[in-house]
Amino acid sequence: MLTGGPLDVLTGDYLAELTMLILGRDRLKNPDLGYAKTFLRQLEEGLGLAHERGVRIVTNAGGLHPAGLADAIRALAAKVGVPVSVAHVEGDDLTSREDGALTANAYLGGAGITACLRAGADVVVTGRVTDAALVSGPAAWWFDWAPEDHDRLAGAVVAGHVLECGTQATGGNYSFFTAHDVRRPGFPLAEISEDGSAVITKHPGTGGAVTTGTVTAQLLYETQGVRYLGPDVTARLDTVRLTDDGADRVRITGVRGEHPPASLKVGVTRIGGWRNEVVFVLTGLDIEAKAALVRSQLTDTLEGVADAAWTLARTDHADADTEETASALLRLVVRDPSPDRVGRALTSTAIELALGSYPGFHVAAPPGPAQPYGVFASSYVPAAEVPHTAVLPDGTRLPIPVPAPPAELSAGSTVHAPPPPPTPAALSAGPAEPAFSAPPAFEARGSGGGAPEGVGGAAPAGSGAEPREMVRAPLGALAGARSGDKGGDANVGVWARSGPAWDWLRDTLTVDRFQALLPETRGLTVHRHELPNLHALNFTVTGILGDGVASGHRFDPQAKALGEWLRARHLDIPVHLLPPPEGTGP
Repeated sequence: MLTGGPLDVLTGDYLAELTMLILGRDRLKNPDLGYAKTFLRQLEEGLGLAHERGVRIVTNAGGLHPAGLADAIRALAAKVGVPVSVAHVEGDDLTSREDGALTANAYLGGAGITACLRAGADVVVTGRVTDAALVSGPAAWWFDWAPEDHDRLAGAVVAGHVLECGTQATGGNYSFFTAHDVRRPGFPLAEISEDGSAVITKHPGTGGAVTTGTVTAQLLYETQGVRYLGPDVTARLDTVRLTDDGADRVRITGVRGEHPPASLKVGVTRIGGWRNEVVFVLTGLDIEAKAALVRSQLTDTLEGVADAAWTLARTDHADADTEETASALLRLVVRDPSPDRVGRALTSTAIELALGSYPGFHVAAPPGPAQPYGVFASSYVPAAEVPHTAVLPDGTRLPIPVPAPPAELSAGSTVHAPPPPPTPAALSAGPAEPAFSAPPAFEARGSGGGAPEGVGGAAPAGSGAEPREMVRAPLGALAGARSGDKGGDANVGVWARSGPAWDWLRDTLTVDRFQALLPETRGLTVHRHELPNLHALNFTVTGILGDGVASGHRFDPQAKALGEWLRARHLDIPVHLLPPPEGTGP
């Protein structure tokens, strides 16, 4: 990023829920730690380049000890002979207020970053701030925005949300990845304007692609609802408009902002207990019977363990031509407050079955000791109770005030009403990328799998509409998806690539249909939100991830592939909406 083209501010996002747990364990071992050590190693190479080019650096790599990282950067600067001024932001650490917590940190906004840059800092280190604050804070400094410039701040927050996961905005983790060369995608950058609008692009000559599709995918990532709540502003995601602005350039406009909530989210991590696992490999015939035998043989051993979960993954194929593809995996995961009950004694008992259990007995990996696992929870505190502080390069400690609520909010109204929905012509605009990477394995209507037969767009009874020809096909033939985690919840964003496909998606993919396609979500609370400007739906699945990523609650603990599973499910789709088979059309 420093050598590939013009740049004013380089940001680095190092924190996630799991990272906070890891840093908390580091801090237990050494109180001087608690920050991302990898950042220092990277900075040793880049600090001089940034100084030569006049690029400011803003990062949340300070984690649980931003003051410690700031001191380490000063020492590094002296060592390599680069004269830079360093500031940091603190006040987010509320661990002392949470009984038994390993870490507890409020999500601060970008105002502290703005203050540090206004004071002349070349490098700004923060603890836990919102990911988007790494962009909105520098933008407010550059354009001298005021706290009440809600629309401008909201535009920068949206740009920051697009940038926060790096190459996820340039073709990485993208449903339609076969449309681009994404072997080495370049990192995205945002050209932000004074009015808060932005262009997402990347340096010339770098890999990957920036399209309305890649930007849409990242906009839908790990969000909940149409209001994207933040400490500086509430951004209305239903007002975001994307337009092509040339090769690898997507313009973001129209973002409206509202006053931020009066409370701040606090992420809390704790050590939840101890876990262990054994994966048995079952090969060939009688897979179910082999699994049942192992489970019965370990019944007595598992007596008294707090939680024991068995999962049989039928990865085996009939008449397979390799041993691996003839095999299924039986996974046992155990959890307990005591490491002794799920330690080597338990895993050794599993291995001792080797000569007296099912034929072909072996395991995927040697047994190991119990490992601690973490749990994540969120709470909320009044923003006024969090000592958000900018520590300037000269050591001055500057308290950051909480934005005062406007009179409109006290009267119960919002700052902005949402704009009218876009016209059908505007909805039809979109990228000219292939809608599907390969011909889908369309099935005869009514074949097994996916949603029930008849699901997906037949004209309602009495509507007067002509029946449409339907075909059984995967949802991914028409729609992209991006999913991720929010504590114990998961979100799945789904978007269509044209106006007609959006009309069908909006009417077809209800909460009931979503849960039918993803049976693991049945019995859980699912919320559905419409984002018509983006041709998108966003689903939040409450509690599917248990106590969060660090607890390893499910096979995909961060729900990263939940959206791709949804795309792979089959339902009835109108034939006229599907792309033509390869070689049959223009």
